[in-house]
Amino acid sequence: MEPVRHESAPVGEDEKLLHSMGYAQELSRRMSGFSNFAISFSIICVLAGGITAFPAGLSAGGGAAIGIGWPVGALFAAIVAAAMAQIASAYPTAGGLYHWASILGGKGLGWTTAWINLLGLIFVTAAVNFGVYDPFFKTLVAPLLGLNPEQLGWGQQTSFLAVVALSQAWLNHLGIKLTTRLTDLSGYLIFVVTLALVVSLLIYAPGPLDFSRLWTFHNYSGADGGAWPRMDNTVMVFLAGLLLTVYTLTGYDASAHTSEETREAARNVPKGILRSVLWSGVFGYLMICAFVLVLPDLGAGVKAGMGFFDLLLSALPPALKAALGIGIFLVNYLCGLACLTSTSRMMYAFARDGGLPASRWLRQVHPQHRTPGPAIWVSAALAIAATLYGDAFLVLSTGAAVFLYISYILPSAAGLFAEGRSWTHKGPFDLGRASKPIAALATLGGAVLVFVGIQPPNEKVLYLTIALLLVLALFWFALGVRKQFKGPPTGQRIQGHQAHIREIESALDEAG
Repeated sequence: MEPVRHESAPVGEDEKLLHSMGYAQELSRRMSGFSNFAISFSIICVLAGGITAFPAGLSAGGGAAIGIGWPVGALFAAIVAAAMAQIASAYPTAGGLYHWASILGGKGLGWTTAWINLLGLIFVTAAVNFGVYDPFFKTLVAPLLGLNPEQLGWGQQTSFLAVVALSQAWLNHLGIKLTTRLTDLSGYLIFVVTLALVVSLLIYAPGPLDFSRLWTFHNYSGADGGAWPRMDNTVMVFLAGLLLTVYTLTGYDASAHTSEETREAARNVPKGILRSVLWSGVFGYLMICAFVLVLPDLGAGVKAGMGFFDLLLSALPPALKAALGIGIFLVNYLCGLACLTSTSRMMYAFARDGGLPASRWLRQVHPQHRTPGPAIWVSAALAIAATLYGDAFLVLSTGAAVFLYISYILPSAAGLFAEGRSWTHKGPFDLGRASKPIAALATLGGAVLVFVGIQPPNEKVLYLTIALLLVLALFWFALGVRKQFKGPPTGQRIQGHQAHIREIESALDEAG
């Protein structure tokens, strides 16, 4: 049974649509359209990925990897986002991608998508929090507190990351209203701090700006301090530079994961997905172009690795550098908060359909706060565990991007084949005749971005991806999961859930 197309969303329409898909309104629907945009915009956070992944772009094709590579990668991401937005409009549920893949491609595809997406979200939460510590805390904040970054070892790192993740979990646990206020603030802060950073760098630029840097190709692969081994193929060098975009412009599935907490979800969720990619693309481009223009020497910037950012800020007055450092640190913390929100909603939604161990516990919702408490705390614990690996940031950041884009491709490809057959009813956001071409381009573009993410020296991500697929195949085919897992409610199962849905919602209303 599929939801029909809705032309308006009066009071209760969101709940009716959710009921038609077999689910109760357990979470609190408090998010506005801006809040739905802000949570994805906060996770994309150009002040996180745009800074930490910048060396990967610069040390590939130099300035051209930024000036030309970013728009190309952003176009790929926008096409993928458009394909996802159309499906999200038709099926606005928590755990969106898993649900879409199940409906459009079968429960096996949905189950696979769920695991890949969930692991990608855990990795991205861990990677963002790792970035909160290093470089932002160690480089920008620790000196302000009188701490010597060189004396901070693994123990201090692990304690810091645990405190960050647990505090984010506590804020999430207290309710979506508080979390929304913080991610809304994050959205505004990203705009303000990014513009302040760009303007400050341009004002204090050490010399005249050479705009030709933005389209001048220089093969820095294999250079001392660079992110890439030597490559003589120009196309591969250019594609390698796209890793900057791959890592930065990801995480916009958060708008879908918070669908059941968003008002007029069928309209606002697709807008949130598309607008977060659009504005991140624009502001991210302004920022990284400023980096290229202001660096005294691009070769020295490549050699500095992550130290390039401290090199850039060294030209600023100490007070301005401190203010920007605190702003960037705060934005990255809130980015991690939004990542944990998205991860916990995905975990809750998958557990709701019995897809995880201890599903009955993980699907529980706090009766007063209306948040998936167990899913929040388990997500935080897994994110902390992932950062215990010494080479965490490189593997986690690239692995997160690869896993997330694979999970974006699967429902998009399923929609391409299901449209006009099993998928005949769409939501308010409808791509019309462009739907199938965009789905095909999204699948192809997403595959290119995944290909970039597994190139050396990121072969560990390739091995991890292959291992994951083999383990999933073992559980699905050999250990009987395909017989045990029923997937999202369909047909008669939806009708059978109606009485249970009313009981759940009545109990939650009385508790609230």
